[in-house]
Amino acid sequence: MQPFTYERANNVKAAAAAVATRPDAKFISGGTNLLDLMKLEIERPTHLVDISRLPLDRIEETPEGGLRIGAQVRNSDLSADPRLLSGYPMLSQALLAGASGQIRNKASTAGNLLQRTRCPYFYNRHMPCNKREPGSGCAALQGFNRMNAVLGASEACIAVHPSDMAVAMAVLDAEVETTLPDGTTRTIPIGDLHRLPASTPHVETALGHGEMITAVTLPPPPPGRQLYRKVRDRASYAFALVSVAVVVEKSGDRIRNARIAMGGVAPKPWRSMEAEYVLAGAAAADSAFSEAAESALAGAVGHGGNDFKIPLAKRTIRQTLAAAVEGA
Repeated sequence: MQPFTYERANNVKAAAAAVATRPDAKFISGGTNLLDLMKLEIERPTHLVDISRLPLDRIEETPEGGLRIGAQVRNSDLSADPRLLSGYPMLSQALLAGASGQIRNKASTAGNLLQRTRCPYFYNRHMPCNKREPGSGCAALQGFNRMNAVLGASEACIAVHPSDMAVAMAVLDAEVETTLPDGTTRTIPIGDLHRLPASTPHVETALGHGEMITAVTLPPPPPGRQLYRKVRDRASYAFALVSVAVVVEKSGDRIRNARIAMGGVAPKPWRSMEAEYVLAGAAAADSAFSEAAESALAGAVGHGGNDFKIPLAKRTIRQTLAAAVEGA
């Protein structure tokens, strides 16, 4: 691990300014991802600004009937909150599926959203990786790519975003609140937070240097049944091969509206508006689920080792929709 300096922030504006003034500075909270990357010398910050003690660890009801989740709320506390369990059970399901209990006890809401890919070539400093070293190439394209993306990728990068929580939040239309180094604030729809790789895979989010996430706001709970399903290599802690989050509202024997997002298949949580359009007003039947699944994966491209993800994602969408409709 490279040497670095450390400071503990006293307030949000000071924390943002402390990172902004040093190009190699980083925020640190739970550290469940950053410390691993520092030990491997993938990340080499020269200065760490500890934000774990800032008063951003509350879950509060909003006047509109939603929830405001502080950036420092631990994943374990969020998953067990009674208001989340009653109004947003899918988010609790995603959090519980996302990591071991020990990690959930340390991982923060903001850190979960900003965790970096687990692509093996990103972690291997002896292999080319445009995300780690821009312009070096993408070893995963012709290498071991079983876990990599089939949607939204580019010739520069086929890594996937690893968060389960972010997939559920994408379906729930969450908004991310941030503070900039000058003290001003802004709100980013979660669908706009993460960037697709295109030719700049090292630029992963819409955040500027020193811009700090302070909270995530959920709108009032959507009508209908919520469900999160994760397919992984083992039932215990593992990253998703494919995950699917759905919200389905029925009217009689038809689907009034539906929301669908996927994880494990793209460089960001992948919301499928095409599939949602197919389902709006459709009969709650296997034929509609199949059409929605085909629509959601219409642009998917495999790279050999991950070709299986395309039919797997389709099956998972169909099964998750069927289960949600049955319980709606």
